[in-house]
Amino acid sequence: MKSLLLAVSLLAAPLVAQLPAIKTPADQVPHGQEIPLWDGAAPGSVGNTPEDKPHLEFFGASPDAKLKDGLRTAVLVYPGGGYNHLAYDKEGSRIAEWLNLQGISAFVVTYRLSPRYFYPAPILDGERAVRWVRAHAAEYGIASDRIGVWGFSAGGHLVGVLGTRFDAGKPDAADPVDRVSDRPDFAISSYGGLTLEKGVAKTGAMSGLLGPSPTPEVLAQMSPSQNVSKDSPPYFLYATQTDQSVPVLSSVVFYQALTRAGVPAELHLFEQGPHGTALGGAYPALSIWPQMLTNWLRLHGWLPPQK
Repeated sequence: MKSLLLAVSLLAAPLVAQLPAIKTPADQVPHGQEIPLWDGAAPGSVGNTPEDKPHLEFFGASPDAKLKDGLRTAVLVYPGGGYNHLAYDKEGSRIAEWLNLQGISAFVVTYRLSPRYFYPAPILDGERAVRWVRAHAAEYGIASDRIGVWGFSAGGHLVGVLGTRFDAGKPDAADPVDRVSDRPDFAISSYGGLTLEKGVAKTGAMSGLLGPSPTPEVLAQMSPSQNVSKDSPPYFLYATQTDQSVPVLSSVVFYQALTRAGVPAELHLFEQGPHGTALGGAYPALSIWPQMLTNWLRLHGWLPPQK
């Protein structure tokens, strides 16, 4: 399925499968480069099929998109799909292409899915993706302190976890990727499930990740609103009141936790809009929200000021 989606990519770029770190200037790397997150089998792998191999797909911004220090901002994109499939086109490659138009390089993350994989495999993949990009930032012309994450729905939950449960890396790790931090420098969650608190989250929320009977300890660990700290990165949150899958209060509760911890955050709620609106282009009332995101990115210096 994914190969079909790539074939109809808006940019129709050549595909170079399963390459290691690039050896050419970042400006010359084609869209569609797939990068395995681990050189060998991923932790907890149960096979050797494509479903067992989490990876990144690289979408490079244009050469004139660099910031004043000659480096670019990068964003890792986590498509949604309830942790059992990926909305790869609408919430992956199209988002990467939109980021490229803003001057931001992008990496779309393919993480492992249920029923083949449950917690913690998708979370390990999400964390590893941030470490991998940071460890290879120089090769892609990316600033190692301007690496963001953007998730949709289940992917929005995943970036909620990434921004609330992270570490500085292990300096003595044998794998150089494990030596760097997996903390994103900023995070964007679009209609993400950002709390598993009773009374807000639906019954069985994130069952595609946690299975039917998660322990109270795992539920607490995977509830982003319960793990916010003063060290969490800035967040941009977008949701709609009529979302039929993820309650809008999920974003509200998470925003409140960020504010109590003193974490910079911006929240945009719209009255109308179903679940899965992506960039909102099909809904006139929502079409303004990507511009709000662009303004926020400029506010923090992840994009240069508008000329």
